[in-house]
Amino acid sequence: MSLDGVNLDRGFFQFTVPYHWLNWIGWVIGLLMVVGGLATFMSGGGIIAAFGFFVIALLSPASLETDLHNVRKNAPQPDDLEEAALKNGHEMESWFFGRSSYSPTNDPNDWILPAPGPSTWNKVDRYAPDGDGSALAEHPTKVGTPIPATFATFGISMVLFIILLSISLGTLILAEQDAVANGEILEADASMKYTPLVMSIIGVIWLIIGFFQHKKQQQMIDTPTSLVRSVSVGSAELVGQVRPAPEQWINVVVDGNPRRMIPGCVDFRWEYEVYVCRQVTSTDSDGNTTTREECNWRNVRSDHGNVPFMLHDGTGAIRVESSTFKKKNLGNFVKQWTSNHADTLREHFKTEFAARLFSDGDVRKHRWTAYALRIGNPIYLLGMVKPRSRDELAHEGLDGSIGHTAISVHGENSPGMKANIQRGTELANLGRIRSSAELLIMPIVCLLCGISMYSLL
Repeated sequence: MSLDGVNLDRGFFQFTVPYHWLNWIGWVIGLLMVVGGLATFMSGGGIIAAFGFFVIALLSPASLETDLHNVRKNAPQPDDLEEAALKNGHEMESWFFGRSSYSPTNDPNDWILPAPGPSTWNKVDRYAPDGDGSALAEHPTKVGTPIPATFATFGISMVLFIILLSISLGTLILAEQDAVANGEILEADASMKYTPLVMSIIGVIWLIIGFFQHKKQQQMIDTPTSLVRSVSVGSAELVGQVRPAPEQWINVVVDGNPRRMIPGCVDFRWEYEVYVCRQVTSTDSDGNTTTREECNWRNVRSDHGNVPFMLHDGTGAIRVESSTFKKKNLGNFVKQWTSNHADTLREHFKTEFAARLFSDGDVRKHRWTAYALRIGNPIYLLGMVKPRSRDELAHEGLDGSIGHTAISVHGENSPGMKANIQRGTELANLGRIRSSAELLIMPIVCLLCGISMYSLL
C-alpha cells in the first residue's frame, strides 16, 4: 500500500464531496436547500439558500481528506497492532441498565500507510533502527509535505453563504427602514440596525482565529522534519511511532472501573459527565407563560497522566519527556461509555442530589470519554532537543556514544516555534487542514459585507 496516484499538491481548486453516508445525507439536504432557496429568492428564499451553502461547507471534507481516508481504509495493519486495538463501533453492554460503549470506526489521526507492529520492534535495544535503517513509510522525507488546494468545496460554499446571507439581510434592513419611514414601526423597535455591527464583529473574531490557525499550519508546513539518527540539539520537528521507554506504559482504568480500561497509554485524559435536564419557565411581554425542558452535559470529574516514551521513525528512537509539553492534541476520543446509571448507587444518588440542589434538574445519562496516545500510535511533535545527563544515561546503561541516545526532547518553545505534541503523522494532520486562503479570505469577506451594510442605514 502506497500513495501512488494520490497528488499531494492540490493546486488551485478541488471539488470535494463527503465519504461517509451520514454526511452524504446532510450534504444532499443542503443542496436541496440551495436549489429551493434560489428558486424562491425573490420571495425571501435567499436565507434558505445561504444556509444550504453553509451545510454543504460544513460537510465537505478538506481537499486531501477523502483520498487519504481511502488509502487508510485499505492499508493492512500488522496482526499484533490489530490485536492491541480497541474494538471499533458501538457495543451494547447492558440493555437493562442502558450501558453501551463506542469507539470511532474512522480515526483521522491513525496511520495512513502500514506501520511496523510490536513483533518487529527491537526488544533488546529500543534505540536501534528498524531493518535497514530507512525511515517509516509515512515519514515526510518519503511522502513529502501535502499542500491543500487554495479553494475547495468548503471555501467556495462558505463565501457564497456569506454573500447570500448579506444580500438577504440587506433586503430585510431596507424593508425595516421603509416600515420606520411609513410609521409602521418605531425607530426604537428596529432590530435589524444592529446587523452590520454583529457581522463586522463576527468577521473580526473569525479573522483573528483564522490568522492564528494559519500561523500554526504554516509552521508545520515550513519546518523541515529531522530524522532521529541525525537530529541535533535545538528546536526540531519529529515524526514517528510511539514505543515504550523504560518506564513502560499505563493501563488506564477510567474512573476506577476495570470494565473501562484503555491499555498501553503513554498519555491520557478522561472526563466523566452527566446529562442534566431541568424545566425552565419564561414569561413573554404579553404575560404568557411557557415551560420548556433544557438539557446539557456537565463535567463531574476528570483525570490525566503521562509517562515518557520513545519516538521511533525507523532510523532510530529518541526519548520524549511528555510531562514537559503543555500543548497536546490527542485527537478524537478513543472510547466512550454511556449509561443510564452511575457505577454505584451511592454515586448515582450523589450526582442526582447535586443536580437537584444546584440546578433544580435531574440526571438522565452518565458518560465517560477517554482520549489517549497509545503504544504503536503515530505522533508528530515540535520540541526542544537537549543533552541528557550522565546519571540518566548510566541509569539506562548507555554510554552516549550514539548521538540520539544521549539527547531527549522537551516541550520548550523557541523563537517562532511553539512546542506541541499531536497524535497522527504530519501527513494525517495536514491532510485535514483548510488552505490559508480559506482561513483568511472568508472572514475578510464577512467583515467587508458587514461594513458595506452600514451604507443601508
